[in-house]
Amino acid sequence: MNILIANDDGIEARGLRELARALHEEAGADIYLCAPDGQRSATGHGITVKDPIAIRQEEIPDVKIAYVISGLPADCIKVALSFLSQAGVHIDMVFSGINHGGNLGTDTLYSGTVSAALEGCLNGIPSVAVSVDSHHAEHFDYACELAVNAARSLWEQIQVGTANHRVVLNINVPNRPREEIRGLRYTRLGDRRYLELFIPLDEEGDARLPGEFRYTGDPVHYENLPPDVDVAANQDGYASITPIDTDLTCYGMIEKIKTWNLG
Repeated sequence: MNILIANDDGIEARGLRELARALHEEAGADIYLCAPDGQRSATGHGITVKDPIAIRQEEIPDVKIAYVISGLPADCIKVALSFLSQAGVHIDMVFSGINHGGNLGTDTLYSGTVSAALEGCLNGIPSVAVSVDSHHAEHFDYACELAVNAARSLWEQIQVGTANHRVVLNINVPNRPREEIRGLRYTRLGDRRYLELFIPLDEEGDARLPGEFRYTGDPVHYENLPPDVDVAANQDGYASITPIDTDLTCYGMIEKIKTWNLG
């Protein structure tokens, strides 16, 4: 099987290399890779349509062909699929990650990691997003284990024609050693709020103009959430797998809005 890997943390991210190694060594896949040349977190599903995209090849262990581009995570999938197709390579599935930081609940709307996987789905390819819930991630072993299991399962489904290319499997794992993770939950998206801060940047500390700010924040810790919510699972020390559909339609509202006389 041929797997294309992308991320939003950039080509130097440890999680990207750990995922490539695991899928090659343990799942037996041929790995192709396309990653941004630097950090592109929280860029959502943006694509580059006005500026040129620079691309170069790089030698990376466990990877047959690796591209580094100046664009965004979704660009990585578009660019790689085009260039690999020209080289006669058919991609069977897309993996995005392993992200340094969780992609839970409403954060998935901002996530470059999830967006790269969704771009795989939009191109008709079964896709998986994988994240460790810490910006200082150190423990990738269980995330790699779940990724390998997902690759094997998807490959079996591809072989018999039952793989769903419209759904991303969104995997999130606490930043804990394998033996300290309490288990795995199959979940739905929850709410993910932050204690938001807009920190002023002074001229001395950041050499910026007066009046500029940096956005940051810490996740809100929720109490009494249902256990089938992804945010609750990770708070409680469980890994989570959430299927995310590319169809954002709220079907339950269609008949209701007909009564609003909007026409």
